[in-house]
Amino acid sequence: MRAVRLHGFGDADRLSYEEVDDPEPGRGQVRIAVRAAGVHLVDAVIRRGRGDWVPLPDLPATLGSEVAGVVDAVGPDVEPSWLGERVVTQLGLAHGGYAELAVREVGALHVVPDVLGFAAAVTMVCTGGAALGVLDAAAVAPDDVVLVTGAAGGVGSLLVQGASRSGALVVGLSGCGEKRRAVLRAGAAVAADYRRDGWQEDVIAQLGGREVTVVLDGVGGAVGRGAVDLLAPGGRLVMFGSSSGELARVTTADLFARSLSATVAVGPHVTKRFGGLRALEARALAEAAAHRLTPVVHPFPLADAARAHEAMEDRRTIGKVVLVPDAG
Repeated sequence: MRAVRLHGFGDADRLSYEEVDDPEPGRGQVRIAVRAAGVHLVDAVIRRGRGDWVPLPDLPATLGSEVAGVVDAVGPDVEPSWLGERVVTQLGLAHGGYAELAVREVGALHVVPDVLGFAAAVTMVCTGGAALGVLDAAAVAPDDVVLVTGAAGGVGSLLVQGASRSGALVVGLSGCGEKRRAVLRAGAAVAADYRRDGWQEDVIAQLGGREVTVVLDGVGGAVGRGAVDLLAPGGRLVMFGSSSGELARVTTADLFARSLSATVAVGPHVTKRFGGLRALEARALAEAAAHRLTPVVHPFPLADAARAHEAMEDRRTIGKVVLVPDAG
């Protein structure tokens, strides 16, 4: 099979598209002919060798933590009825997703609903579950004004949709041009370019007297702090990432003098609180199948994984970055 391999930590050009041995399913496992593989910012963190907060794999390694495709082989003790089934699963960090074939335990699989394509399914199984966890933690109500940072990204676009469906007025922060248009299509009433000086004043003017009551922040840094500054007294901050490289700074004055609440909604903070990882995965797939959430996908051929990483890190992508093996 063909796979994207990492032989040395560094820039995206360290990713090599090459021929490797086909994996074989072990006891209780199936082999998946991959039709879509998800790409995360954490993949780029691993690729660069930044192991301060995420474990680094032994090299050479195949990155990729989630795949969707068709079962083409089963291991011992697996029912033959799985053959030909459309499935999606999470593999774990750096666990072989950037490849034409992947293996996984049968108990970790979800059957992909007929109405979903593979790229949509691989988006929802992790990114969609994260978005649901954030929305649950925020408890968005119809009278809320919700500000979403990174609103044109994979999680951000789903947060805009979910908050809008709850009846809230949504403000989406993103880059300019097509990203702002994508944020408005997702359901935001206000779309602002966080890279412009004075973006906060722009948001205030467009809100026409209403105040931000909820901030959903996956960017952190100066952008996240600027969003926190817009929160009305008693507002709610839910932090679920730090694509800028650092979390938004929250002070004791924010928590006490302004009576803000701050929640971290990532990893165990989400999965333990809201029914476990598998329950979130299943909910996310069901939301997409019912057309209540529509994943936004930015596809690249598997062979162009390095270009996908570069575009993602340069913030030139909209939605979830997905590698498609049969497009290479």
